[in-house]
Amino acid sequence: MSAQPEIGGRAPLAIDVEAGKSYWWCACGRSKTQPFCDGSHKGTPFSPVEWKADQAARTWFCACKRTGNRPMCDGSHKTLAP
Repeated sequence: MSAQPEIGGRAPLAIDVEAGKSYWWCACGRSKTQPFCDGSHKGTPFSPVEWKADQAARTWFCACKRTGNRPMCDGSHKTLAP
């Protein structure tokens, strides 16, 4: 069985991104700076995911770490058990 990331939150996080900037999404769920990496994945099988904004916009990042569209929210948080 593959390792499951921790749940970093139960709702997507709206972030105003800057065009051309890279963002490092936390894939392990341990980061204290959700939805972004703070290095807490060290010692786990997870690595942050780089995402580069092609335009300035409000963007919805996944916090539950169950999305099929990493790093963006795809609504997977709606299926989490309470």
